[in-house]
Amino acid sequence: MTTGMSLFKKFLFSLVLLLPVAVFPQDSTKIWLEYANFWKFDKDINPDYQRIIGDVILRHDSIHLYCDSAFLNNAKNNVIAFGNVHVKISDTLNIFGDSLTYNGNTKIARVKGNVRLLDNETLLTTDTLVFNRNTQISQYDNWGKIVNGRNVLVSKHGYYYTARKEFFYKDKVILMNPDNVMHSDTLMYNTVTEVAYFYGPSNIKGKDDSIYCENGWYNTAKNIARFRKKGKVFYQEQVLTGDSIYYERNTGYGQVFHNANLIDTLNKVIVAGEYGEMQRRKGFAFMTDRAVAKFIEKKDTLFMHSDTIRATFDTNQHVRNIYCFYKVKFFRMDMQGMCDSLTWHSKDSSMTLYKNPVLWSYTNQLTADTIILRMKNNQADSMIMRNSAFIISRDDTNKFNQVKGRDMIGYFLNNELYKIRVIGNAETIYFAREDDRTMIGVNKAVSSNMLIFLEKNQLKSITYIEQPSATLYPEKEVSVHDLFLRDFKWLIAKRPLSKNDIFTW
Repeated sequence: MTTGMSLFKKFLFSLVLLLPVAVFPQDSTKIWLEYANFWKFDKDINPDYQRIIGDVILRHDSIHLYCDSAFLNNAKNNVIAFGNVHVKISDTLNIFGDSLTYNGNTKIARVKGNVRLLDNETLLTTDTLVFNRNTQISQYDNWGKIVNGRNVLVSKHGYYYTARKEFFYKDKVILMNPDNVMHSDTLMYNTVTEVAYFYGPSNIKGKDDSIYCENGWYNTAKNIARFRKKGKVFYQEQVLTGDSIYYERNTGYGQVFHNANLIDTLNKVIVAGEYGEMQRRKGFAFMTDRAVAKFIEKKDTLFMHSDTIRATFDTNQHVRNIYCFYKVKFFRMDMQGMCDSLTWHSKDSSMTLYKNPVLWSYTNQLTADTIILRMKNNQADSMIMRNSAFIISRDDTNKFNQVKGRDMIGYFLNNELYKIRVIGNAETIYFAREDDRTMIGVNKAVSSNMLIFLEKNQLKSITYIEQPSATLYPEKEVSVHDLFLRDFKWLIAKRPLSKNDIFTW
């Protein structure tokens, strides 16, 4: 009878093991088995682990674990799961993989093989993923891929902050979408706002432009960016740089703060300042606050300052015109100048100086109501002086040779003024000297027109055209007042002697 009862009990126990198992939790800190097709425990084989097979469902606190089979260790409160692993952390956050180890005490899960983390519309795939429930951070160390809407991100190392919906990537990060491809050393990406934050050297390549920065953010949904360290925006032959850049990629609008530079590499022109704006669609940009335009040449660079500098672009975004407003001053080793306002045209490389312009070329000071200077091959070629034209050149003995007329046209050779045509009401005062610079006398002349030649910035000859009148006076017979033509002004104190002097008015 006893033997019969023992056999019956064993039969019932075996039958129970073959039926689905439902175990209800008593302690929320323990890992609990909720369902399985088969359960096996043999203390002689392994006293710590329970073998669970078929449609396994485990629960720990608020998360559920699904798998094909598992080893459950109640003593150590951990589980090893295999096959079709699914960790349901919340209604929106799920992790899938081939196998898993989970410690209920540390609340750390390690998922391996074909790992997928799905959070709403964000999908992370990798080979191995570690998820910490305490910090709500997922981590991978051997390449991962994230798909979020239009954006696809790939990196060697990555962290996902599930509470903030942010990914943090390190080492060889690539972000791709239909508009651009980003390469970064270190990047943070928010899956809700679709904003990427850069914390290391980063390149963004678009259809028409490219961007480099080492710190900043980029809104991939709106194509709006802010760069705070070494920001550069490249568009065809145009480069925009600055300490801080705000940039709207779709409209081409940009704001630049501190050390702002707009560079035209084709025309070799730089427009700089402490603050600037760019309107690419409207075809212009401006700089202010220590604004400078730099005209780069092989041998020298012309530095030009004014309160505000505005540049306009052609259809290829090359600088077409530059407009300088108020208190203009410029410097180059062989030429300096100042005026109230100025325009520069790339088509003929001409500069027009307006309102009280002054131009200095070696020993010559040139003034008029308006001065137009034309360049050729990066050198001064010709010059037009309109209304009240006046040229003054200091003589060796602190005396002044002077030419005055209604209008003048000057011609340059190797950046030196060598010929001047005086048109209308021409007057001259110059000090005639022997070859050894001995004084001959003071020549005073008037004529309707004149043609003057210079050599090494010294007067060589004067040809009087129409109604000339010229007299050579001994120097002692000429009073001090007669040594100056009317409206004579020697403005040497305002002449910039270095590129830093252009900021002093």
